Amino acid sequence: VQLQASGGGLVQAGGSLRLSCAASGRTLSSYTLGWFRQAPGKEREFVGAIRWSGGRTLYADSLKGRFTISRDNAKNTVYLQMNSLKPEDTAVYRCAAGVPVLSATRSPAGYPYWGQGTLVTVSS
Repeated sequence: VQLQASGGGLVQAGGSLRLSCAASGRTLSSYTLGWFRQAPGKEREFVGAIRWSGGRTLYADSLKGRFTISRDNAKNTVYLQMNSLKPEDTAVYRCAAGVPVLSATRSPAGYPYWGQGTLVTVSS
């Protein structure tokens, strides 16, 4: 599976951004697509994930209500809509694909396929 993330940029606090992750190379019906982020000097952090088949989503508790993941089957693309952005949301965001067991959905280890990162910078 090849993944291409895009949509990052500079935004003021309180603003919104939508990241995209275009997938190719394999049928995604059995996959979970996850979003992770990594801020400078910090560990990679789970943002959320969507099961391609059925569209079930899972979010980091701290981001519920501000971030929403969706998918477009026709475009083989997953989106991360980020609202009410805060400076602490500044990070490199990466999408990933895999077939993690439920207990590993929040772990980078559950995803063997990764796209390149897209930088999100939120200014105060």
